[in-house]
Parts: sequence; structure tokens; C-alpha cells
Amino acid sequence: MIPIMRAINRVPGGLMVVPLFIGMLVNTFAPTLLKIGGFTEGLSNAGYNTVLGMYLFTVGTKMTLNAAPRMLKRGFGIMGAKIAIAMVIAFTVARLFDGNLFGFSTLALMVAFSDTNGGMFMALTSVMGDKEDAGTYVPQSIETGPFLTMLFLVGAGLATIPWLAMVSVVAPIFVGALLGNLDRDLRDFFGKHEPIIVPFMAFTLGQGINLNNVVTAGLGGMVLGVLVCVITGTLCILTDLALGGSGIAGAAASSTAGNAAAVPKAVATADPTYAAIAPEATVQVAASVIVTAILTPLLTSWMHRRVQRQRGAAPMGETVVPTVLPAVP
Repeated sequence: MIPIMRAINRVPGGLMVVPLFIGMLVNTFAPTLLKIGGFTEGLSNAGYNTVLGMYLFTVGTKMTLNAAPRMLKRGFGIMGAKIAIAMVIAFTVARLFDGNLFGFSTLALMVAFSDTNGGMFMALTSVMGDKEDAGTYVPQSIETGPFLTMLFLVGAGLATIPWLAMVSVVAPIFVGALLGNLDRDLRDFFGKHEPIIVPFMAFTLGQGINLNNVVTAGLGGMVLGVLVCVITGTLCILTDLALGGSGIAGAAASSTAGNAAAVPKAVATADPTYAAIAPEATVQVAASVIVTAILTPLLTSWMHRRVQRQRGAAPMGETVVPTVLPAVP
């Protein structure tokens, strides 16, 4: 027999990373391969929302009443850190550099820095984190989509916030949490089978990313992705550590969400003054999505190895949380 699973497990976060890259390769070089309808097309990016909804539900089932406050504290802290740095950078560029710094517009910076890839975050924290790490995505789901970007750009006349979209993200987590707290057997059942969903989620997620976009965006888009990973990764790791986490959830939040590439166009539709810069911002954000899809798993696995080394050196039964921020690669 061919030891495929053993080979995948040798890759840091391989259960998520390997299917993710396979999906990216399929979407780049054979984008219509699975677009034949029926059940097969359901395994393409068209089925991503369904698989993600399943995963959100299983994450919710693990949220016991005892763990929820700690998850919420860490989740809001990580989200707050990421949004805060996005606001500082974006509005500094807007006020001091007339909205453009080295080819990066205020719009591109705000979008790329503020929106975390939820599917990647949960897959990484499930594979490399503890039972609380994935649950910290509950408050972070608020940053999904264009609403926070529009909210922070209200000075440009953007005031329509799609609250229902935010509710749609939180709803499966809430239902899962409700059932998990009502029935321990349900919580144990879905908790044990959660890893089955991870490779499907990663594969469908990867099929929404085209590697050619990095070439199209040029060096600028790739630099933006590196900046997002390094800056938000550093700040989010520090925040997670300060709130009692291991830093793994903070590292996993250092990405740009795949759906963020659609935000510049949505902003331009709401405020035509952004129409001229929206196309370039879209390409740059798309490149950031791809670059962080590569760097964020590496950063998270690096942080995971550091945590494992420190825990391995501790007495049995004692958990050690790193107190010094490691150098970010």
C-alpha cells in the first residue's frame, strides 16, 4: 500500500495545507475539471459554503459554557488587534500620503489587513491548536465581508452594513453550541469527527484561489501579502499570548480572506469615488489572499512547534504558554 496519509501528516498542518494546494492547482490549471454538475461540482468551490457551514457547526458543538467566555475574550482580542492595525495603517496612508503609499491605496490596505480567512483559521487551529482555539473565530466572524471596511469608511458615505450576512456566519456556530451544551453525546460525536471535514473544506477553499493572480498583481501584491502576514501575525500572536492563549490562534489569524477580493468592488459600488482604484485594489488583495494562504500555515506551524517544544519540556500535566514572541519569518 502507498502511505499517502503518513506523507500528508509529515507536512505541518498537512490535513489542511495539502488539500488546499491541490485545490489551488486544480483551479489554476484545470478550472473546469470538476464543473460538470451534480455531486462532483459540489466538491469544487461551489460547495465551499456548505462545507464551511458544517465546520462552523462542529466548532460550535465544542463550545461549552465553561469555555465560551475564554474563547470570546481571546477572539475579540485577536479581532480587535487585527482591525486596529488595519485602521491605523489605512488612515495614516489616507491622511499623510493622500491615500496612496508605494502603490498601495487606503482601500487595498484596509481590506487586506482587516479580513481573516475563517476557513483557513479554523482548519489550522483544529489541526494544530487546542479545543478553544477554533472557537475564537466566533467573534472574528464579524470582520467577514465588506461591512467593517464600509463602517470604517463612513466618511466617504458608506453606511449600509449587511448585518444579516454576519448573522448567517454566526448562526451555525450558535446552533452547534446550543446542541453541544444540551447533549454531551452530540458534542463528543461531532468533536471526534471534525477532522473529517478539514480536507474537504481546504480543497474547496483552494479552488477559489488562482495562482496566476500573483503574477497579475506583480511584486506589489506579493509584498502586501507578506506585510499582512508579518504585521498582523506579530500583533495577533502578542494579543493571544496576553489573553492566555498559546499564540497559535493569533498566528492563524494572519491571513487575508478569500472573499476579501470582492470587497473593493463592493465599496466602489457604494461610493463611486473609489471606482478608479478598485480594480488595482482587487488584484492586490487577491495576491495577498494567495501569499498569506502560503505564509499563514507556515507561521502557524512554526508557532505550533515552538509551543510543543515548550510543553514537552514542562512537567507532565503542566501547560506552558510562551511569553516571548518568536521572530516572524
